[in-house]
Amino acid sequence: QVQLVESGGGLVQAGGSLRLSCAASGNIFSINAMGWYRQAPGKQREVVAAISRVDGTNYADSVKGRFTISTNSAKNWLYLQMSSLKPEDTAVYYCNAIRYGTHYWGQGTQVTVAS
Repeated sequence: QVQLVESGGGLVQAGGSLRLSCAASGNIFSINAMGWYRQAPGKQREVVAAISRVDGTNYADSVKGRFTISTNSAKNWLYLQMSSLKPEDTAVYYCNAIRYGTHYWGQGTQVTVAS
């Protein structure tokens, strides 16, 4: 099992920055990939950024050049540095980990970007 807890969300003005953090615990040594997803009201959950040993980092086109995903050396923290935020980035952001094909999710953290 893998447990994920997000933090760092909040209210920010358009053009501002936020850093999301995700603390991973449990069987983290078997995690194959991690990522950040988001879900806006009335919309489906979508992948924002992902990181893995095999594929490196990948980003949704809508956030390329503005968001950066990273981990610490122990791989028990996942981060999402968000810059040049736009109102359309408003959503609940979820941390995700994949272990042997099973997806694990955090509880989500709200990001609201005011225009």
